[in-house]
Amino acid sequence: DALTATPFSLAPGPVNVGRDAIDGRLDLSRDKWRLRAGYQQRDNGGTGAGVASALDPRGRSFGERISTDLTYQDVNFAPDLDVTAQASYLHITEQSNLTLFPPGANFGLGAFPDGVIGNPYKWERHLRFNMSAAYTGLQSHKLRFGVGTQDDDMYRTQETKNYTLVPIPGVGFLPAPLGSVVDVTDTAPFLRPHSRRVNYVYAQDEWAFTKDWYLTAGVRQDRYSDFGATTNPRVALVWETAYNLTSKLLYGRAFRPPSFSELYNINNPVGLGNPNLKPETNESVELAFAWQAASTLQANLNLFRYQMKDILRFVRDPATGISTAQNAGRQRGQGMEVELAWDANQSLRLSGNYAQQHSVDEATNQDAGNAPRHHVYARADWRFMPHWALDTQLNYVASRKREPLDTRLAIADYHTVDLTLRTQKQSSDWDFAAKVLNLFNADAREPSPAPGLIPNDLPLAPREWRLELRHKL
Repeated sequence: DALTATPFSLAPGPVNVGRDAIDGRLDLSRDKWRLRAGYQQRDNGGTGAGVASALDPRGRSFGERISTDLTYQDVNFAPDLDVTAQASYLHITEQSNLTLFPPGANFGLGAFPDGVIGNPYKWERHLRFNMSAAYTGLQSHKLRFGVGTQDDDMYRTQETKNYTLVPIPGVGFLPAPLGSVVDVTDTAPFLRPHSRRVNYVYAQDEWAFTKDWYLTAGVRQDRYSDFGATTNPRVALVWETAYNLTSKLLYGRAFRPPSFSELYNINNPVGLGNPNLKPETNESVELAFAWQAASTLQANLNLFRYQMKDILRFVRDPATGISTAQNAGRQRGQGMEVELAWDANQSLRLSGNYAQQHSVDEATNQDAGNAPRHHVYARADWRFMPHWALDTQLNYVASRKREPLDTRLAIADYHTVDLTLRTQKQSSDWDFAAKVLNLFNADAREPSPAPGLIPNDLPLAPREWRLELRHKL
């Protein structure tokens, strides 16, 4: 309302996070063959705080995933040779019916009595095939090779909406009313159908080069039809330091390919695509220790550094106000994580971890923002009487900075406590659990996107009670 001088905002109000879920799995195997199939549906999905950072209590989404894969594995395909082949199919349907801005919204180009409505739909199918082989015929070496191909096809898109986008210099695109909801699939859709082919090959050698020392080295190349090839190595040096201590030094390079939306978005008020994008990359080095201090006590320590390049972001042009996907970021960071697990006695197990990290945006040399510098998770599992257990969980999040150029005050730390009472009857087909989430009703919040259209951030759920009853057929 402050931006548009209107009184129609629905804030303050609750976020819309409800959904209906259906999940099904089938897993069949015989001899060297395995067939798996799955169905996943998410219906009546809410839009959280709203796709455009404006509350949308009417917005709903539908998603459906149908998957199947057939695997053949012969561990004795030939002497010292294990061969695996897999073919898979995945079909995805995503349909969103959104009210981007509430009824009465007006951006100076005309009023929207029913709100700014956009209904983007898309359908995808993914075909994949891969083969791998492991060879152990060489002394002190275990070799693994693999090849694969996949076809990603967003074969259909559809959109209806009641607005058109008008470019305003220095501001960006603003919605102007069309008068009614119309089908713009053939004229001005958010995205047109696209497909990509990916072929890849990899090789790895696990070498026991001396007593208690192992070196694993591998490399993989992926070739994408829409942006080219990327090659990524990985190396791991493992030392069995003592009978109860293992030390590891690891290096790896990974990538994230640009999505269809980042490449090809058009007529989209949130951001436009860029077909000239490169993949985002991440190089990391990790030093890890696993210590079995006693039969009842285990500790792990991980130290890491990483460097991200060509980070994929939507960047706003101040001259036009238009946001376009770009390889526009570099980030570096380091940190550590400690894990402990202690079986105090036969009925009590204590576990937890502490993580500390510091990430820097190299363009500004400031904290990259949003991620906590300190994170503590602790858990106690207490079997206080036969067939009954009480689980307690503590989650503590602290020291989150804002993104560079976000001038809001730092987001507050928070801690939450969850309790779960459950049965543990091995001979019963029925399981019961009662849960209290956020026991002390903490005002816990996660950061909203910069520049802070939602100034007080995104609230997590208050105290919540749940009852679960499960029956094994």
